Amino acid sequence: MKNNSSARKLWVFLILICPVFMSGCGVYSFTGTNLSPDIKTFSVLNFTMGTAGGPSDLPQRLTEDLKEYFQRNTSLVSQPGGGDLVLEGSITGYDVTPAAPTANDQAGLNRLNVTVQVRYTNAKDETKNFDQSFTYYADFPQDQTLNQNEARLLPTIRENLVQQIFNKSAADW
Repeated sequence: MKNNSSARKLWVFLILICPVFMSGCGVYSFTGTNLSPDIKTFSVLNFTMGTAGGPSDLPQRLTEDLKEYFQRNTSLVSQPGGGDLVLEGSITGYDVTPAAPTANDQAGLNRLNVTVQVRYTNAKDETKNFDQSFTYYADFPQDQTLNQNEARLLPTIRENLVQQIFNKSAADW
């Protein structure tokens, strides 16, 4: 009987103390964000196309991808403007370059590079603000055109750019 009572007390103690350990200081979350608890809203202003080339809907898709990623991975509420966190930017590079040279000094692969300049403003902590460039690329076969591969490559490029931007802004990596 004594062991049973001790075991119950231990379980009650663990159940009561567990939330304290899980909440920590209130800044870290399981999604990996490192946002202050007083940050409640975010705004992603429409990105623009600051370079020639690339699909005309690329800035809008990147904007929407960022909004969706923040909504899925934080508890912040999206606002059209004036959020506690504000992301805005421009696509500044959309280039195809040769990659993976072969023995004949020709490219075995071509590389699509997309670069985005992002301005991040944290209304609650100005030391977190940044204006930074993010780049990601994807390769495609040398004997194929960009038009043949663009629809396949761009979702992966956008996804990786969004993760880089999120990690820098919300996760503070």
